[in-house]
Amino acid sequence: MTEFQAEKALVRAHHAALAAATPRTAAAALAEHTAPDWQWRGICPFDERRGADEVADVFWTPLLTAMTALQRREDIFFAGRNEIDGFRGTWVVSMGHLAGLFDASWLGIRPTRKLAMLRYAEFHRVEDGRIAETAQFADIPHLMTQAGQSPFGPATAQHMVQPGPRTHDGLLLGPQPRTEGEATLAAIDAMISDLGTWQSGLPLEDELRRTWAEDMLWWGPEGIGATYTIPRYAAQHSGPFRAAFTDRSRTGHVARLAEGHYGGFFGWPNFTARHAGGFMGLPAGDRPAEFRVVDIYRREGDRLAENWVFIDMLHVMRSQGVDVLGRMRAISGA
Repeated sequence: MTEFQAEKALVRAHHAALAAATPRTAAAALAEHTAPDWQWRGICPFDERRGADEVADVFWTPLLTAMTALQRREDIFFAGRNEIDGFRGTWVVSMGHLAGLFDASWLGIRPTRKLAMLRYAEFHRVEDGRIAETAQFADIPHLMTQAGQSPFGPATAQHMVQPGPRTHDGLLLGPQPRTEGEATLAAIDAMISDLGTWQSGLPLEDELRRTWAEDMLWWGPEGIGATYTIPRYAAQHSGPFRAAFTDRSRTGHVARLAEGHYGGFFGWPNFTARHAGGFMGLPAGDRPAEFRVVDIYRREGDRLAENWVFIDMLHVMRSQGVDVLGRMRAISGA
C-alpha cells in the first residue's frame, strides 16, 4: 500500500483553514500550513508569488470578497511521489469547484449575485510538514461565461459545469495499492509518449486507441469544452488543435504522479508551439504560444477513461498579445 497519509492530512487541514477564513484572515489561514518561502504558481494574471501574505493579497482575499459563502466541492484527491524528480518529492492533488455567491466584481468580471462555480485544480508539494510549493489553476474564462461575459467565440466541444468521475471514487482519503498507482502512471507515460510529440505516424483515432478507452470522457477548459468518445475527441479537439499549431516543443512537467486509479501532471509551461491559425478564431502569429496545463486522469483497466484538463487560456492569449481581461474591462467600462 502507498502511504501518504501525513501529507494528505496536512493539505486537508490547509483546506479547512481556508474554509474558515474571511477576507481579513486569509493570510493567517494560508500561513498555518505553508512554508515561510512558499512558492505559489497561479494562472494569469496572478503568475508566480512567494509567501502567504502575497498569495492572500493577489488571490484569496479578492476571491473571498467577491464570492461569499464560498465552499470547496472536491471531486478528486490523491497523492504520490513525483516521477519528474526521480520519485523524491511528494505532492498532493485536489480538483473540483469552488462554489459561492458571486456578489462582488472579481478581476473586472461583473457579479451575478447568483451561485457560481469556479473550476480549480491544485498541486501541493509537502516537505518537512509544510506546503512548500503550490500550483493553483482556476478556469477564469469558465466563470466569465457563467456571468454572461464569455471571452471567446463558439467552442469546438461543449461548455458545461463539469462533473467529477463517473465512478464517484475520486477522493482517495486512505492508502491505495502501490501496484494500481504504478499502472496508472504507466498508462499516463504511454499516452505522453504517443501524444506528446504529435509524430506517431498513425491515423489520429488509431493513435488514441493505444492508450484511451473508446468511450473516453475529455473535460476540457472553457474555450474548448468537453467531448466524449475517441472519434468525437479527435474531431472536436485533438485534430483541430494539432492542425492549428506547429513547431511544438518537447513536453516539460514540474510534477507527474499517480495513486490508485488516478494521476496527473502540470507544467510551467508544458510546451510552446507556434500558432498557424484557426485556434479559437485567432489569426496566425509569429510569437510562440505558451501552454501552462494541468491534466488529471482516471484509469480503467489499461486505458485512460476520463481526463480533466485545465489550460491557462488567459496566459495563452497573453502570449499572443491579447489581454482578455483588459479587453473585457474596456468593453464593460469596469
